[in-house]
Amino acid sequence: MARVGLVLGAGGVVGHAYHAGVLRALHEVTGWDPRTAEVIIGTSAGSHVGALLRAELSASDLAARAGGQPLSPEGRRILRHIGPAEPVPRPRLRAVGIASPALLLRTLTRPWTARPGTVAAALVPVGRVSLAPFAARTNWLFGHSWPDEPLWITAVGLRDGHRVVFGREGSPRTEVGTAVAASCAVPGWFTPVEINGRSYVDGGSHSTTNLDLAAGLGLDLAVVVSPMTLARGVLPVTLDYPARIGLRLRLSSETRAVRRSGTEVAAFQPTAADLAVMGVNAMNPNRRHPVVTQAYESAVRLLQLPEGRDRFAALAA
Repeated sequence: MARVGLVLGAGGVVGHAYHAGVLRALHEVTGWDPRTAEVIIGTSAGSHVGALLRAELSASDLAARAGGQPLSPEGRRILRHIGPAEPVPRPRLRAVGIASPALLLRTLTRPWTARPGTVAAALVPVGRVSLAPFAARTNWLFGHSWPDEPLWITAVGLRDGHRVVFGREGSPRTEVGTAVAASCAVPGWFTPVEINGRSYVDGGSHSTTNLDLAAGLGLDLAVVVSPMTLARGVLPVTLDYPARIGLRLRLSSETRAVRRSGTEVAAFQPTAADLAVMGVNAMNPNRRHPVVTQAYESAVRLLQLPEGRDRFAALAA
């Protein structure tokens, strides 16, 4: 049987909905259950989706929850303490100053180590919206334990800009919900999450997918869902097109590294039709329902094409 890893990227509320639609399509068309992934690597929105999968929520229930549809009896049982998709708090904009003078100094003295995301995390004011309630709800799924199957959740240390992978051997110990909150702590919006005396922010500050972590794991295939990039051939029709091109280049670089390690990579990235529905505000809750539907339909079309069947053939092995 093929060893398949699942890499779930950043993308806010809209990205969460994109994940839900794609994973539902992936399961229905190929028969592969995302819950069976050898390892799940989650960043920001992808960390929350990964946690829900490791809590045994099915792809169909994930899509139903994000799309405002009824859950299965099993889905209702799993989410009985959590309920529907979380509301999206508005940012509080009265904060002033910069979040991390130490990280800014580090980037100035070592510019060759700087990434745009970590520079932005250092420069923006500290976010003022707490993710503590969100962390508590996610922790209800697991209690104080970590899933038996590998769940790696990325975050970035606010003081030094280093990536941390919670759930991986040797990383700081914490609860799943707290790690997910750290990975989702968008700089300037959410308050950094403190774990063992250190402050962490969104794992997307390092990479929107952190696909490179899949290198050297002995996987046959890494399936990537990347809401913040875009598919090949998409024309510049959105305001965030330049940013998405840059992020796709980063994903391409990480893809090459993983393939050099012997693991094939197959990615879902938004098409022009997807982007038209997703919009440019990743935190817009009004986009949830239409994005789930659009992402599902787009992924089904890809998986039914000969190139799609070839790309994801290992899922049937």
